[in-house]
Amino acid sequence: MNGVDESEWNEARDLDLRGLKCPLPALMTAKALRSMAEGEGVAVVVTDPLAPLDLRHLCQRDGHEVRAERAHENGARQLLIRRGPR
Repeated sequence: MNGVDESEWNEARDLDLRGLKCPLPALMTAKALRSMAEGEGVAVVVTDPLAPLDLRHLCQRDGHEVRAERAHENGARQLLIRRGPR
């Protein structure tokens, strides 16, 4: 996860889920990933402290990849997720 450059973040779709509580961030991320092509990325911003864990479980279960995670403004977290094979 350390080899991600800024261009990968910039090319990803933005999904702002700040203020939403579990399970909504995972459900909305799963819905967004279903509409994407394999290899596409989405940058998800969440404020729920449990959401990064839920998103990691979603990716593990459904074959997607969490490429990176970083701090975002006002205590939010941002995860870069790559769509896995269908």
